Amino acid sequence: MVVRVKPIYLPNQSEPDQNRYVWAYEVTIENEGDETVQLLDRYWHITDGNGRVEEVEGPGVIGKQPILKPGQNFTYASGCPLTTPSGIMVGHYMMLSGDGNRFTIAIPAFSLDLPRRAQTLN
Repeated sequence: MVVRVKPIYLPNQSEPDQNRYVWAYEVTIENEGDETVQLLDRYWHITDGNGRVEEVEGPGVIGKQPILKPGQNFTYASGCPLTTPSGIMVGHYMMLSGDGNRFTIAIPAFSLDLPRRAQTLN
């Protein structure tokens, strides 16, 4: 399994003068294995620029629990508001294999940074 994330700052939904910064992120999950798997749950660990942590967990992603056959991928978009102009997200998905075993796949850490600012991994 491979997970790729592309964050995008949304200036039209952000209000920096009110400490509101909003990002969209696009996630692609690719099944590079040789068995069918299903995404059951998600977990996100979000840290803002001040070190404040928010944890988000629950079933599926965007209301779905996709099933991925070998070679298939699933892409979805979601969003994250912060009260600081930078932050970091990392997490994992709980998956179910075709033989009924549960396993986790890591979501690599990625920075949420305003465009034209130095990128920092908080």
